[in-house]
Amino acid sequence: MNVESLKLTCYFGERHRTDTGFVADELLALYARHRIAASIMLRGIDGFGLKHHLRSDHSLTLSEDLPAVTVAVDTRPRIDAVVDEVAGMPQVGLVTLERARLLQGDVGPVRLTEAPHEATKLTVYVGRQHRVRGVPAHVAVCELLHRQGVAGATVLLGVDGTVSGRRERARFIGRNSDVPMMIIAVGSGERIGRVLPELAALLDRPRITLERVRLCKRDGRLVEEPQALPATDARGLGLWQKLTIFTSEAARHDGQPIHRALVRRLRAGGSSGATTVRGIWGFHGDHRPHGDRLFQLGRRVPAVTVVIDTADRINRIFPIVDELTAEQGLVISELVPAVHARAGDRHRGGLRLADHRW
Repeated sequence: MNVESLKLTCYFGERHRTDTGFVADELLALYARHRIAASIMLRGIDGFGLKHHLRSDHSLTLSEDLPAVTVAVDTRPRIDAVVDEVAGMPQVGLVTLERARLLQGDVGPVRLTEAPHEATKLTVYVGRQHRVRGVPAHVAVCELLHRQGVAGATVLLGVDGTVSGRRERARFIGRNSDVPMMIIAVGSGERIGRVLPELAALLDRPRITLERVRLCKRDGRLVEEPQALPATDARGLGLWQKLTIFTSEAARHDGQPIHRALVRRLRAGGSSGATTVRGIWGFHGDHRPHGDRLFQLGRRVPAVTVVIDTADRINRIFPIVDELTAEQGLVISELVPAVHARAGDRHRGGLRLADHRW
């Protein structure tokens, strides 16, 4: 199956509650009731929102309510069925809707066209304990992508989610075999399209999405600045922009990890919010796929920082991102056609999808 779909993403505090339970639990229960094809909950390690309250695992006092992210992908009717209920949760600080192509089951060659400096983002969902030819599935996928010359890939560990509509939640005691993991890769459309049949053959019941992005920086080199976007589309609906910065725990700026310096500089620079999630495995450029290893001094795991804001603010803060990734890192930008942001009684945006070609 290869269909146009929607990706619904929520950003909130891990300890945030509704009247009946934790926000994360309510969201995943909702996705399970509606049998959402693929969803995942990720725990963040650093971030802030509209209120500019910093949450970080770097400090005991700030780690009590870490950022959390849920991502849900399915056909438009299924996502439309849950959007209003999600947007109605006042404890969810930011909700975004993005267009994506969802591939499931038999996947043949896909031709992806793009302009210069643009790329394709490939997201693959696998289970924690799934194995391919004797190795963990996420390791096998990264090896394949690296071998085919894809620019980079990062593996993110989920703690809850849905798989083909069935909820899979991580438990303290148990194999957690089907609890989802998310592999995010970025590469040229030609390379991504060529690797898809082999990738699908590698996995049992593959769940894959494709999205168009702009490659802004690679290994410290500026490729292209984020695309220039108007404030609204032709109907007056707001257009938003997303920057995703792929770095590593081992990559430093003034003695601290780039992602931590980035969050603090963006907070001081007036950004509306940023969230960092730590990966467990991955690669960028020519470096071999790697992650945490026993008895290793210093963490070498990837880190992914996401910033969502209006195009004019992204334009103002991009020099900060450019400066902090002067020597390493992968940076992409994307159009976000619908955003609803909430901070107490303050609201921004809405969840009607804007239309704009870039």
